[in-house]
Amino acid sequence: RYGADTLRFMLITGNTPGNDLRFQEERLEAARNFANKIWNASRFVLINLVDYQQGGAEIRLTLADKWILERYRSTALDVTRFLEKYELGEAARTLYDFIWNEFCDWYIELAKLRLYKEGGAEKHTAQYVLTHVLGGIMELLHPFMPFITEEIWQHLPHRNALTVMRTPWPDGEKMDSFPEEAEEMSLLMEVIRSVRNIRAE
Repeated sequence: RYGADTLRFMLITGNTPGNDLRFQEERLEAARNFANKIWNASRFVLINLVDYQQGGAEIRLTLADKWILERYRSTALDVTRFLEKYELGEAARTLYDFIWNEFCDWYIELAKLRLYKEGGAEKHTAQYVLTHVLGGIMELLHPFMPFITEEIWQHLPHRNALTVMRTPWPDGEKMDSFPEEAEEMSLLMEVIRSVRNIRAE
């Protein structure tokens, strides 16, 4: 009813090592919602890559671009560290938080204005960052959800590997780092959340 990826993700995130897992269908539904979130975000990115050419225009990173690249780097480091310690649930939860709360809910929304512009460096930069981070997400998520990640990865502009299984594991140590921009962006996000809360109240 829910699919293999959904079941795998629920089993990995639904328990701590050494304990028996109590089966709850609500957990499966939550994992299915996560899979749907990934599908929808990926579909949005792919729709907006129609005119994208790798290496076609200049890359001009904004504050939001540098923030998501730093968060991607940090997530890759954390997931790798958890996997090396066999803490599969923590690795999966780290990916869940990054994908849902930061990439989908924040960065995609921030990138939309630039994606709707006609050509230019701004649009090309947004396309570049979206494909780079989404491709990395598929590589990090692949051990947990192999089917959905392979399907999405096959449609992304990527290196010459035939399958996501043959791509190098994302190495956060070798990625560009933007800690100051990430801190500045976090402050801006907190301001936005506070304004939203005030309006709601």
